[in-house]
Amino acid sequence: MTGQEELLILRALVEKQKEEIAAKDEIITKQNIRIENMVQALLQARKKLFGASTETSKNLDGQLSLFETTQELAKELFSEQQKITVPSHARKARQPGVRQEMLAGLLKEIEEYIIPLDETCLKCGGELTVIGKRIVRTEVTYEPPKLKVKQIVQQIAKCTQCGKEGSENPKDHFQKAAVPVPVLPHSIATPSLVAQVMYQKFAMGMPFARQEKDWYRLGLILSRSNMANWTNRCSEEWLTPVYERIHAELLSCEVLHMDETRIQCNREEGRKANSESYMWVIRSAACETIRAVFFHYSPSRKGEIARQLLSGFHGYLTTDAYSAYEKVENIRRNLCWSHYPRTMIIRVESTEAA
Repeated sequence: MTGQEELLILRALVEKQKEEIAAKDEIITKQNIRIENMVQALLQARKKLFGASTETSKNLDGQLSLFETTQELAKELFSEQQKITVPSHARKARQPGVRQEMLAGLLKEIEEYIIPLDETCLKCGGELTVIGKRIVRTEVTYEPPKLKVKQIVQQIAKCTQCGKEGSENPKDHFQKAAVPVPVLPHSIATPSLVAQVMYQKFAMGMPFARQEKDWYRLGLILSRSNMANWTNRCSEEWLTPVYERIHAELLSCEVLHMDETRIQCNREEGRKANSESYMWVIRSAACETIRAVFFHYSPSRKGEIARQLLSGFHGYLTTDAYSAYEKVENIRRNLCWSHYPRTMIIRVESTEAA
C-alpha cells in the first residue's frame, strides 16, 4: 500500500468521524431542547400548584387603590411630618417607627398634667421651679360613632314692592333661600350616610342584614331593603356618569389591554346559579398618561361584546389569543406575552404526546 492510499484512507476515516460527531451533536441539541421544555413545564406546574391562581400585576403608579394596607397609607401620611412639636421646644423627628407611621394621620390632643403651685420638694420641702416638660406616653382613644338629625330650614322673604298699587308685579312675590340638592328626594339619606352604607357593604364585606343590626344599636331603624334601594339608586344616578366617563377616556388611549374573566352570578333571572358569566376588563397601558380600569359584566363571551365595548377605539389592543377579539374593527391587535410561555408549553406537551 502506497503512502497516497494510506492518506486517502485516513481522510475517509476523519470524514466519517466528523459525520458521526455531527450526528451526535444534533442528538444532544435535540435532547437539550427537550430537557429545557420539560424543565419549563415542571416550573409552570409548580407555579400553578403553589403560586398565585391569577395573572395579577402590581398597581400602576398614580392609580388609587381601595385595598392598600394600613402601613402603606400611614407611611404616606408620615412623610408630611418633619418635626415633632412640643410646647416648650421643637426638635427633629427620630427615625420613624411603625407606631409613629400608624398614628401619623390621626388627630392629636395633648393632655398635660402640671405641678400645683403650692407643692414643695418631697425631699426637703423646698420651693419648686418648672424647668421643662416631657412626653410620658402616647395613647389612642376610641370614640363610638354617633348619629344626629339635621333639619334643613329654608328662609323665605317677601318683596316689599310687589303686589302694591303701581308696582310692575301686581302679585306678591315670595323668594326662598337656595338649598342644596338632596342625594335622594323625599328621603332621610345624606351623602355621609349612603357612603357609609356602601363602604361597609363593598369595602368591608358587611351584608345589609348585619348593617341593619349595627344601625339599630346606634338608634336608627334602617331596613336592609332601604339600604339596597339607596345603593342601587345612588349608583345609577351619581356613579354611572363617572363609570361612563372612565370608559370614554379609555377609548381615547392609544394602547389598551383587555381580557374576560369567568364569574358566577347567583339568582340571575332566567339562568342557573352555576351558569358561567364574564367580567370584561379594559385597562390602560403603562405608556398612557391615563391610569384607569373599566369593568363590564356580561352573561356572554361573544365577540359582539368586545366590539360594542371598543366601539370608537382605533389604537393598539393587547389581548390573549381568543378569536372573539377579531370582531373588533379598526384596531391593531397585539398578543399578550404573558400567555406565550403557557402556549408553548402546551404545544410542546401535545407534540411529545403525539
